[in-house]
Parts: sequence; C-alpha cells; structure tokens
Amino acid sequence: MSFNIRSLHRDIGFFVIGITIIYCISGVLLVFRDSDFLKHEVNTEKQIRPDLSESDLGMVLHQMNFKVFKTEGDIIYFQNGTYNKTTGIAKYKEKVLPEFLGSTIKIHKVSSKSAIMWISVAYGVLLLFLAISSFWMFKPKTKPFRRGIFVAVIGAVASLILLIM
Repeated sequence: MSFNIRSLHRDIGFFVIGITIIYCISGVLLVFRDSDFLKHEVNTEKQIRPDLSESDLGMVLHQMNFKVFKTEGDIIYFQNGTYNKTTGIAKYKEKVLPEFLGSTIKIHKVSSKSAIMWISVAYGVLLLFLAISSFWMFKPKTKPFRRGIFVAVIGAVASLILLIM
C-alpha cells in the first residue's frame, strides 16, 4: 500500500504542477488587488440599464469606493468617468491586469455556477490527497518520518494562528 500511495503522490504531484503554478501566481496577485500593481489603464464604454440611481451605478460597474462628483442633467460624473441616464452608456477609465494575469485570477475566483468549477473541486481534492499521502513517504518510526510529523504539527499551529489573526 505504501508503494502505491507514494507512486500516486508522485504522479498526482506532477499532474497538478501547471494548475498549481497558476493558483500561486493568482494568489499573489490577489494580495495586491486593491493596488495598481501590474495594472494598466484602459478606456471602457459599457451599455448598461438606463436611469440607474447613483448607488446602483457603482454596483453595476463593479467599482470599489464609487463616488459621484456631480450630476448635470442626465449626465452623472464619477471618478474617471461619466454615465448618461437617458442612453445608459457609461464611459470610464479603469485599471486592469494584462489579459493573461486577469485570466489566472478568474480561475482562482471561480464560483459554483461556473462551468469550470469541477476543475477547482478536483484540484482541491488532489491537493488534499497530496497533503495526506505525504505521511506515507517515509516508513513510520524512522527519523525522516518523525521530522515530518514535527514539521506538520508546526505547520498546523502556524495555520491556526493565521486563522485567528
């Protein structure tokens, strides 16, 4: 059994290396999602529902810290853009990540309604298997096994401290 688990651990580890790299990159990028790190400015014109209120407009445009500066007739002026209440056209500048990096974040933030959600679920299960099967890498009662248990306990305590913070 130990040999089979170690073989599976090795093969699954090699199999998930690509998606692991994607999740690592997107995880680091998500730490900086509230900054302009690696982002560039693009002009966006979006047709949305006409006659939105100021509060609904920020939610529809998915803009954090949305603030209206002034309203003149049917035009609402907000940070970096305008919205025409009559036509429903919003024109604004936004900061976005390059296409490839933006795609990695979409994979990381997949929801249960997404078509690729099963890939994320399978990836999570495979990572859980890799974590648990690592205890079969060495024979019990050997020095490397005891060291592995010690490091696992330290990792579990560090994870609990992180959750409490």
